[in-house]
Amino acid sequence: MLSGAKFVVYGKQHIPMASAQLHITLVQANIIWEDKTANLHHYEELLGRVEGPRHVVVLPEMFSTGFSMAPERLAEPMDGPTLQWMAAMARKHRCILAGSLIIEAGGAYYNRMLWVQPDGQMGHYDKRHLFAYAGEAEHYTAGDSRLIVQVNGWRLNLMVCYDLRFPVWARNSNSEYDVLLYVANWPEPRDLAWRTLLQARAIENQCYTIGVNRVGQDAKGLTYLGNSSVFGPLGEQLWQQRDTEAVHTVTLDMDGLKKVRTSLPFLKDADKFLLM
Repeated sequence: MLSGAKFVVYGKQHIPMASAQLHITLVQANIIWEDKTANLHHYEELLGRVEGPRHVVVLPEMFSTGFSMAPERLAEPMDGPTLQWMAAMARKHRCILAGSLIIEAGGAYYNRMLWVQPDGQMGHYDKRHLFAYAGEAEHYTAGDSRLIVQVNGWRLNLMVCYDLRFPVWARNSNSEYDVLLYVANWPEPRDLAWRTLLQARAIENQCYTIGVNRVGQDAKGLTYLGNSSVFGPLGEQLWQQRDTEAVHTVTLDMDGLKKVRTSLPFLKDADKFLLM
């Protein structure tokens, strides 16, 4: 259940003391290629499996379509039916719902990660690093800013798939965030990179790092192993699921995170730089 969760874009706002625990549910699904109706129906069934406390429920990248390069056919506006569905599910399950969609805004197409609260408030992050190897850069517009959101004093940095390969973009300067959250359609041929880089981002940023991937096969013949994962601030693996669909809730501990950062204050020694 959602209890007193708040949404803010992190800036100069007052950050209240964090609750001791944060409950995040990972939904690793087999996405039906470019079939929004079938996918949303399936997610409703998967969301019905969530038990116990939950603050945030996370779906994969392009969760309603798969990783499609056809935004001209599939894109929706910010008041489109899939975003309305997300708002309805957030209200129904009393949780924050997150995942990425194909969105059209201002005449451009975005791979946009949405953060939808049960009270109707929402934020979004546009994928910064477009996967040119698969043609994504030819169809979508890259974002130019990070989004750090807040839940009960916990700060989460939202990222999408290929962003994982670029550590500077995720750099946790001045302990700006507590959780690094990636949604993805990361295929089997590069599965080793997925697992290794998630663990590396956790270690170098002294944060919890969560990756939510898909399973199954897409219309291009690519296979996805899932391996949705949760790593702790020392790089310890807290959970991982391979091959099959899964709905799993992980409980993050703020006291443990603070203990690591206090006893091993490595972040204060990081190189100082600004992203221009």
